[in-house]
Amino acid sequence: MTSKQRAYLKGLAMTMEPIFQIGKSSVTPEVTAAIAEALEARELIKISVLKNCLDDGRSIAEVLAERTHSEVVQVIGKKIVLYKPAKDESKRAIVLPV
Repeated sequence: MTSKQRAYLKGLAMTMEPIFQIGKSSVTPEVTAAIAEALEARELIKISVLKNCLDDGRSIAEVLAERTHSEVVQVIGKKIVLYKPAKDESKRAIVLPV
């Protein structure tokens, strides 16, 4: 992913609300499966890490990206933004700049 594409996705994610919260149980298989489903449906999601979670945002983002085969767009404090393009070209909601 180029820096221009990353900047475009960051701009889209700015106005989004987090749709998942990761708490003290951190990254469980259930959370990973739910996030993978959300990525299939939306392509771009924002996740919030709660204060009672012992892991830091960057490590959680890397684990989630690896398990869901997505890319980390950005991690700012306790907010994570992940992107995974839709498998079907016709269903892509987000078109990245070249």
